[in-house]
Order: sequence, then structure tokens, then C-alpha cells
Amino acid sequence: MRRRTIRVRLTALYSGLFLITSTILLTVVTLLLGDTLQARVSDISPPEPPAPRPDMPGRGAPPLPPGVRRLPEEVVDHQWVVSAITIAVLTVLSVVAGWWLAGRMLRPLRRITATAQRLSVSTLDERIALSGPDDELKELADTFDAMLGRLERSVESQRRFIANAAHELRTPLATQRAAIQIGLEDPADLPAVREKLLTHNRRTEVLIDSLLVLAEAGHGLDQAETVDLDRLIRQASDEAGTPGLDLTAAVEPVRVRGDPVLLTRLLGNLLDNAVRYNTPGGYVHIGLTRNGVLTVRNTGPAVPEDRVPELFQPFRRLHIRTADGAGLGLSIVASIAEAHHAAVRARPNPGGGLEVTVTFREIDPPR
Repeated sequence: MRRRTIRVRLTALYSGLFLITSTILLTVVTLLLGDTLQARVSDISPPEPPAPRPDMPGRGAPPLPPGVRRLPEEVVDHQWVVSAITIAVLTVLSVVAGWWLAGRMLRPLRRITATAQRLSVSTLDERIALSGPDDELKELADTFDAMLGRLERSVESQRRFIANAAHELRTPLATQRAAIQIGLEDPADLPAVREKLLTHNRRTEVLIDSLLVLAEAGHGLDQAETVDLDRLIRQASDEAGTPGLDLTAAVEPVRVRGDPVLLTRLLGNLLDNAVRYNTPGGYVHIGLTRNGVLTVRNTGPAVPEDRVPELFQPFRRLHIRTADGAGLGLSIVASIAEAHHAAVRARPNPGGGLEVTVTFREIDPPR
């Protein structure tokens, strides 16, 4: 109903503009024609004869025929009738043409609307693919197609995330259920069952906490404040447990706009990942330059370069599963970096290990 209303409004607009302009044009032409005819008739009228002298009797000039004197009025009257009939006919034609033209112009919008009405979660792969001139309607259709592409990727990512999260949560629950059943059957196994339940309970707690942080970071920042990133790095370095590892830091003063809680989690995940996937006697180095480039480098197992992008996907592990890991460390780092409009990338070190770089763009001048 709304589409038809717009079509009626466009038709009325076209017809109204035509009616107004044509009426003004024909009125001006008719009035000017009448004045011109009246002037021409006055020009051909004979001049007044001189007064006759007594010794030369004479006759005055013959007057114009009555038909000539009435000619301007008759022509103008006829012009008014013809103009009125012409305007009426052309108005009807303009309504028909305006209705057809409005429908043709709105046809791409009907296609966009029909596609949007057919879309659902299972049909996000459909596109409008509007052809024709590169005008505003095609730009709208292309923008809509691009939005559908982003929405499709987002929905597919959420599907994989939900499936992986369900699997990760199902595993410790199944293990706990089996441990409880074994412990109830044999009381002698209760200490071992208790330890196993606590281990899996801690892992489930870490997983749920990581999922909440990942969801919070994915929503973006509601409020941002100025954060001393170098101070957060020193704090995270002091709190990080690095048994048997050499932790070094080269940090310059940098202030960024962001959420201090999320940035603390980003630093904690980077350091925790660097420590967890390391080798005995290895090192962890964290650096921060004045232009907002954060780097965390460590020794560790070799990482194939073609599998580096998998590190930032949820529940992806390239090495053996750890007891307390949830497989969300670097995916949370990537999500927090995106929320802060920062770029994150990783590359393997030649001798093993990984180097993760986070480049912050919103930097405040130092105090």
C-alpha cells in the first residue's frame, strides 16, 4: 500500500507541475495574442479626415467593416476555448504518462522490497544484483547486497561459535557426570573424583567467563576514556606468572582511548598465551612504542604460517589442549582490538613461537 501511495504522489506531482506550467504558458500566450491583434487592427484603421471646407465639400474615410473590428475578440475567445480543451487533454495524458513513469522508476524499489521480504536466516545468500544505470537506486541495491554479505558472514560466524561453545561446554559436563557416577559406585575413588570435578569446574568457569568477555567486546565500546597503556602493561607483567621463563619489557609512555577493563584483559590474554605455549627456559618479550604499536613475542613450538589466521578464531588450537585453556585467548584479543579500532596481526618466529602485534590508532598525546 505504501508503494502505491508513493506512485500516486509522484503521478500527482508530475501532472500538477504540467498543469500549472501549461496553464501559465497558454494564458500568457493568449493575452499577448489578443493585445497584438488589437494593436494591428488599430494600425490599419484609416486616420481621421480633415474638417471639410465650405468651398470643398467632401466625404469622410469609410469606416472598417464590423467583422474586422470584432476580429481580435473572436480570435481571443477561440484561443481560450482551444487552450482549455488542449490543457484538459494533455492533463489526462500527463496523468497516464506520470503513472507509467512513476511505476518504472519505482520498479527497482519493488525488487529490493521483494528481496527483503523473502530473506530469512536460511536465505541470506540471496542478493538483489540490480542491473542498469549507476544511479541512486543501484547504489542503494549494492549497499543492501553488501550489508547482506556482512550479515551472512556474521550469522555463519555465530553458528560456528554456538556449535563450538556447545561442544566445549558438553565435554566437561559429560566428564563431571561420569566422575560423579564412578565416585558414587566406589567411595574409595572420591578424592580422585573430587580433584577431577574441581579441575573441570575451573575450566568451565574460565570458558563461561571468556564467552562473556568475547560477547561484551563484540558489542563495541559504550564509553571510552583515556588509558595509560604503559601502566597497564607494567601491571600485567608484574601479575603474570612466568616460571622458568625470561620476561622482558621495553615500554614507552602511550595513552589510548578505550576501556581499561577490556584492555587489561587483552594484555592478560596475550601474556597468558605467550607463557602457556612456550618452551622450558624460553622467553617472553613485550614492547610498546610511542606510535601505539604493542608487540608480544615468545619462544615456543613452530607455528605454520598458513595456519596463523586460525589462531584468532574461537576454539581453534594448533597445539595440545591445556587443562585450563578454553581456546578463546587470541579471539578475545582480536575482538577487543576491533572494539578499540586497533589492528591485530600475528606472524611465526623463525625459531618457533609467535609474535603478535596490536596497532592502536586512537592515541592521545602524552601528558
